[in-house]
Amino acid sequence: MLDQFHKATAQLGDISIRYAMAGSGPPLLLLHGYPQTHVMWHKIAPTLAERFTVVASDMRAYGDSSKPPTDAHHSPYSKRAMGNDQVELMRQLGFEEFLLAGHDRGGRVGHRIALDHPDAIHKLAVLDIAPTYTMYRTTDMEFARAYYHWFFLIQPHDLPERMIGADPAFYLNKKFGQWGRDSAAFTPEALAESHRCFTPETIHASCEDYRASATIDLEHDQVDIDQGRKVQCPLLCLWGEKGFVGQKYDVIAEWKKWADQVEGKGLPCGHYLPEEAPDETLEELLNFFN
Repeated sequence: MLDQFHKATAQLGDISIRYAMAGSGPPLLLLHGYPQTHVMWHKIAPTLAERFTVVASDMRAYGDSSKPPTDAHHSPYSKRAMGNDQVELMRQLGFEEFLLAGHDRGGRVGHRIALDHPDAIHKLAVLDIAPTYTMYRTTDMEFARAYYHWFFLIQPHDLPERMIGADPAFYLNKKFGQWGRDSAAFTPEALAESHRCFTPETIHASCEDYRASATIDLEHDQVDIDQGRKVQCPLLCLWGEKGFVGQKYDVIAEWKKWADQVEGKGLPCGHYLPEEAPDETLEELLNFFN
């Protein structure tokens, strides 16, 4: 996958981050969602690399990147820690400022980077998410039913780890089927990569990612709200018209609570925009980042 990209691992202190890089022009960081890796961008990253220096990385907890030991506060898996990894990665590659597109969990990490490192992000695109704070604080039966995994994965270690680990292939396939609307959108190669990387270590680390979102990440968000801190760069929100987020939330209105410059639209797909609607996703990202 992404054969034309240079593959490498960056050592950031005790953390290693796997990434793929290609192209020239303004730097563009691509961050994946759960439970995938940087390979999820394979349908659009090569075309993006014709105009940008594209860096697609595996975030901490996922793929071939580090899964460090956790603590009682889940702080090693806070979006702040995961975002700091990506900022340092880009700095090692020579980019103090960059564009960023994040799908799902990657969008939440991008949101935190834009708040913590406002000088680093020139423009931010978030794909098929509403703000984490909004989704937790407005939880109702409809949300809990559709996003049950938000409440399952945050259960104390090691209940979800053992249950998922009993049949990880079944769990992965169910997740892709529940959130996507076009099973043919997932190539065998991309699915194989997701399955390869869904190891016991990844299962545990990804649970920690969600545990952090329900605890320390909300604390960080509350500080930003109390201090009136918003995303300063232009923000594009895209969502799948056939998915849950766009039907449940006024996505643009929710992101305007967190950023002053917001635009967005729905695309004809489910949750996995870059794979289910690659042409439409590519067009919107090119228009926004150009």
